Amino acid sequence: MKRSLTILALAAAAACAPVLAQAQTIIKATASGPGESPPNGSPGSSVATFELDGNILRAKVPFRDLLGDTVAAHIHCCTTASFTGVSPVALPFVDFPLGVGGGLYTHAFDLSDASVYDPAFLAAYNGTPQSASAALIDAINASEAYLNIHTDRYPGGEIRGFMVAAPIPEPATWGMLGMGLASLGMMARRRRA
Repeated sequence: MKRSLTILALAAAAACAPVLAQAQTIIKATASGPGESPPNGSPGSSVATFELDGNILRAKVPFRDLLGDTVAAHIHCCTTASFTGVSPVALPFVDFPLGVGGGLYTHAFDLSDASVYDPAFLAAYNGTPQSASAALIDAINASEAYLNIHTDRYPGGEIRGFMVAAPIPEPATWGMLGMGLASLGMMARRRRA
């Protein structure tokens, strides 16, 4: 029985290995007025979620309670220290809702496409999307990139939040964990019998 469980566990691990190698990364940014540089008293907020899957960065940016009407939004990169400083625009948010104090922005950015980057950011990283993408991802992992929403009342930015990456286990990972725990339980039960 022990040998059968070992073979079953190895087969499951081999079947799930390709899926595990392609794990997505979930990135969060909690934006607020006090998070701006310089800080302001805006009651506006956003808890944005970004999903990085290979070269695709999917953005889901809800925002609310802004004191001004939106004029622009983007990701800035790359500050010289985590959670502090300012930096130029890296990734402009195309089709961001303008002239509103709240709403939802969703978009999928192909980081292998040079046109998604601000031209100055792209030029600063050898003019290639591969270099720009690597710099942006490195900055996100180091908490040196941030989301910024600008309004007519705060043209320098009404709310800002640094992006924080945290890998989220894939369903296959949870499945393997469940199989492993079930196998251990079966082995323990057999020993008692």
